[in-house]
Amino acid sequence: MKAIFPFSAIVGQDEMKQALLIAAVDGRIGGVMVFGDRGTGKSTAVRALASLLPPIEVRAGCRYTCEAKADGPCPFDCTVGTGKPVQKAVPFVDLPLGATEDRVVGALDLERALATGEKRFEPGLLAKAHRGFLYIDEVNLLEDHLVDLLLDVAASGENVVEREGLSLRHPARFLLIGSGNPEEGELRPQLLDRFGLSVDVKTPEVLADRIEVVRRRDRFDRDPHGFVADYSEADAAVVAKVAKARKRAPDVVVPDQVLELASRLCQALGADGLRGELTLMRAARALAALNGKKTVTPAHLAAVAPMALRHRLRRNVLDETGSTPRIARAIAEIFPA
Repeated sequence: MKAIFPFSAIVGQDEMKQALLIAAVDGRIGGVMVFGDRGTGKSTAVRALASLLPPIEVRAGCRYTCEAKADGPCPFDCTVGTGKPVQKAVPFVDLPLGATEDRVVGALDLERALATGEKRFEPGLLAKAHRGFLYIDEVNLLEDHLVDLLLDVAASGENVVEREGLSLRHPARFLLIGSGNPEEGELRPQLLDRFGLSVDVKTPEVLADRIEVVRRRDRFDRDPHGFVADYSEADAAVVAKVAKARKRAPDVVVPDQVLELASRLCQALGADGLRGELTLMRAARALAALNGKKTVTPAHLAAVAPMALRHRLRRNVLDETGSTPRIARAIAEIFPA
């Protein structure tokens, strides 16, 4: 089994790691967009977190990762009947930039059609990612027609296929994780808005951190399984933390005064629509749950505000400081001291 770099062994990049943990606690947040330099651990962190999450129960033999607890036969063409429950690792699917539309949404199984004359649907990457992670590296370079597909599926939670005499729909609910370098092109606003959280990562500037990153990576490359074993306890603590937060999150209270602060902040920043406020509330609740708290406080709100709002703000041609300082100034003006 291929060893995966431990999540707890990643040096620095605290905002990115926190955003991924928040999204893992509450999938309704809508995923995470990670902007940053090459070689800063973006894909490493995502793969590491996916490998940490507890396994999911699925129907034996189901090609759509159907929930095992669902009653009756599989609603698709898996022909597995009720299929006894089996444990499966959380799906992690890479969507390559050069992927065809058929590869993403699925298509007719031509080999079976030619051999037997039977029309059978071959699930695509969206089906494989259901109940897991869909990761797109360099998402800002993704072709427009695939962006449109992702927008439709992200909004509905379903993949609808109408082609070659096939008519089928299946659930496709996944945590969308994107990464990219802003210097290589901007992401379309419609897709960017679908990401719940956005974080910026940079190459470490502290010399000790740079040295530690190189040291740990070298140790992992020389002895992957030994390195993973060294961080097994720390990773197990992360797993337990996420599991407890998931159970705790539905009962975490968001007081009216905190909701008012969230709305006032979004209004002051000129954030379009209400998706920013919903994400802000959900992310603050998830962070409170991760911290073992029963009530969301203004401090939780302030901690998640940059990652929940920075990618939703219109550019201000008169303000060259960027969205993050604008959010910090608004928080200082609106939140209680």
